[in-house]
Amino acid sequence: MGLSRLAALHGVATSYSPSADVTVSVPDETVVAVLAALGVDAGTPRAVRESLAAAESAARSRLLPPTVVVWSGEPLPDALTALPPGTTLDIGPEDPGSAPPPRMRIPADRPDPAVSVRGAVDGPADPADAAGAGAPAVPAWWAEPPFGVHRLAVRAPGGRSATGTLVVAPPRAPRPPARGHGFLVQLYSLLSARSWGMGDLGDLADLAAWSGRVLGAGFVQVNPLHAAVPGRPTDPSPYRPSSRRFPDPVHLHLESIPEYGHMTDRGTLDDLRQDAATLSDTVLNKGALIDRDAVWELKRQALELVHRVPLTPGRRAAYCDFLAGQGQALEDHALWCALAEVHGSDWHGWPAELRDPGSKETARARGELLDRVDFHCRLAWLTDGQLADAQRAALDAGMAVGIVHDLAVGVHPGGADAWAQQDAFAHGMSVGAPPDAFNARGQDWGLPPWRPDVLAASGYAPYRGLLRGLLAHAGALRIDHVMGLFRLWWVPEGRPPTEGTYVAHDAEAMLAVLVLEAHRAGAAVMGEDLGTVEPGVREALARRGVLGTSVLWFERDWAGTGRPLAPEEWREGCLATVTTHDLPSTAARLTGDHVTLRHRLGLLTRPLDQELTADAADTAEWLGYLARLGLLPEGEGDEEGAVRAVHRFLLRTPARLTGVWLPDALGDRRPQNLPGTWDQYPNWRLPVADAEGHSVTLEELAAAPRLHRLMEVFRPSGDRPEGHPEVRPHPRP
Repeated sequence: MGLSRLAALHGVATSYSPSADVTVSVPDETVVAVLAALGVDAGTPRAVRESLAAAESAARSRLLPPTVVVWSGEPLPDALTALPPGTTLDIGPEDPGSAPPPRMRIPADRPDPAVSVRGAVDGPADPADAAGAGAPAVPAWWAEPPFGVHRLAVRAPGGRSATGTLVVAPPRAPRPPARGHGFLVQLYSLLSARSWGMGDLGDLADLAAWSGRVLGAGFVQVNPLHAAVPGRPTDPSPYRPSSRRFPDPVHLHLESIPEYGHMTDRGTLDDLRQDAATLSDTVLNKGALIDRDAVWELKRQALELVHRVPLTPGRRAAYCDFLAGQGQALEDHALWCALAEVHGSDWHGWPAELRDPGSKETARARGELLDRVDFHCRLAWLTDGQLADAQRAALDAGMAVGIVHDLAVGVHPGGADAWAQQDAFAHGMSVGAPPDAFNARGQDWGLPPWRPDVLAASGYAPYRGLLRGLLAHAGALRIDHVMGLFRLWWVPEGRPPTEGTYVAHDAEAMLAVLVLEAHRAGAAVMGEDLGTVEPGVREALARRGVLGTSVLWFERDWAGTGRPLAPEEWREGCLATVTTHDLPSTAARLTGDHVTLRHRLGLLTRPLDQELTADAADTAEWLGYLARLGLLPEGEGDEEGAVRAVHRFLLRTPARLTGVWLPDALGDRRPQNLPGTWDQYPNWRLPVADAEGHSVTLEELAAAPRLHRLMEVFRPSGDRPEGHPEVRPHPRP
């Protein structure tokens, strides 16, 4: 009981429920290891008793939790209303230059008169709140501070005092202004005729400009563009980066850099461009995989030449402003990059004195490597500028949202963020997933988790900085595994994923900071909430305006008939898609090719004939339902017609956004990523291709008849050719 109580006080689960009727106990050894990573000694019975006594004593005497969240215009949280009468509250504003709000004092003769909820932004957070909006909710003594993350100090009668973080946030994240559709694409896979071996930010801007103007697209969603861990070979996965805070300069379109045109060593530059053209040719015409390392080596050499070109006065001033705005975070990131060039890309193997970013030796290295630090700072600035250019191109093309950026779950343990923010990460732990129906062994993703207690103590500074960087040039932000805002599965080092446990975040605080930063950026937020989701999570996200993700093949009436979910029963607050980067392409699913691929790689858990039979039955059920809805006028046996039909279905749903997986528009049969594989399959290295497997450039894609036939589905009804199916009543499945 003592260990369980201690674990509960620190947000560590001692059991979990993979399904409603199953409860699994977590090994005590796991609980002890996780508590140790949180700085809590539970290694012996005596240590448990002492740690528990200290934690319970702190809980009893605490006037405030570490973080208090106030949603604008909503009732105050219990943490404030339960403060003793006569308590004074002082708020240190987030902006040091602004005047602090007036001191507040809870009347000594409470209960005090209260006023109705007021000051809500964009109406109540939930329509159900509107009915009670006139009910007493906000005490008369409360004067709402401006939106922000503030320091709160309280002093109660008798001398008791406490400090904490106060997050004041709007009730909801911004919504996409209207229903819309757009493309989902892995940027590296989209090469143009001018690319240097992989897709870049120039290609992204061009895709956005073309699809917005010609196809009426409202957004383009891309994979995470986070800075990768350098090395040969580089981990090609965009979901295991060195830093989530800063982008990867491998995505730069070099010819768009102003200094590029003023380089004097034209001979070397011409050689590099010729090598880049050869590299692209091998990918586009000779069946080669995308070689990120080769691309970066060519671009790095060219960027070294760019770095020698003096900046104009105006460009120098803009660069200095960028450095000042990014502050210590950028300097640390650039220093890690410079040190990695000398000592390797995993800081755990560096000389001991350099493993500490605050050591004297590290400070000395900052001076010795000043030119290299400036080089990497310059690359971050250039990449930031091209991210801004891509969003500007999208908005100029009439897109309502623009570029949707993607936030990975975590970072590589040897990378820049893990080095610079060591205190914020739980050492000896990795994020993963528990066993489930799809993976009986669980998953270990090799990503160190943030410590919830350190985040709270810092006022969520690392999280806020991360969000601000990503949202700076985003029309919306997708959060991979958004359930991680609530809890994450921690796996102790050396143990299998089956012996992990859940560790809870302060979900209210994580959501409030997310909504606050999205509001400041004017950007929408969507979460990847597929798979096993804790009860209440989707509802909490929806209440705060965070869109979910709904994938057609998974949307069934699981609580009832198990049949395909009728379109009118889909949720409105979501991005609706047919597939994603981790799932088979639509053509592969329709033909069963994805099953035979998994069979060849030894990934099936049943005999091939059983898997093919089950898969064919699932697909046939969906196609039959689409035909009854009148969405498959092409009839049976028309693969391209079936691809159009599933997208027609998405438009029948109330989903706020509809996403088209770009390879689906060409009939590409290959998944970009096949979970459960490493070197057995070329994950994250395939260019976009057509139905025959031939690589397709951006220029060819824009002229592809198959793509245009699919996108006719999305044209306004008045612009559709005669014979396009009309919206009609929905038959039941």
